[in-house]
Amino acid sequence: MKEEVLVVIKPEGLTKFLVGKVFDELEKARLELIAIKTLYVTVDLAKEHYFHLRGQPFYQTVINHMTGKYHSAKNVIAMILQGNHAIKKCREIAGATNPKEADPRSIRGAYGSVTEEGLYENLLHVSSDPKEAQREIKLWFQPDEILINLYPAKTIQDNRKRKVWA
Repeated sequence: MKEEVLVVIKPEGLTKFLVGKVFDELEKARLELIAIKTLYVTVDLAKEHYFHLRGQPFYQTVINHMTGKYHSAKNVIAMILQGNHAIKKCREIAGATNPKEADPRSIRGAYGSVTEEGLYENLLHVSSDPKEAQREIKLWFQPDEILINLYPAKTIQDNRKRKVWA
């Protein structure tokens, strides 16, 4: 089943210079890269991305983590991969959310850690299912940043002509 997945290399992945290792592992999934960018995650983007964690005692720590408050690298790399069973493949490559429970051959198992405060420095975010992937992709990318027409979009005219999600 062909599908898309959002993968985000978190700030610790850039701080620890693990981007190449992450790409090497992701290449094994034989998926097509249809969008990629580096960006600073705003508090608003982080809150919208992690809306399902609101009310959890670790919520603000997760927001601070994704916005680069704990690492020398303040940016992330976001990408969309597409192909057969993309979500399953990328989640297997990433490993369990808790690096201590992750297969040592996975990215999180090999390079992740848990801080003294209990923060999972698990290097990657990977969409959990197709519905969540679509929500996240639309949150992180605009239509004109993706190589293909992934979801319905419309062209608007404001200060400049551009595509936005329909």
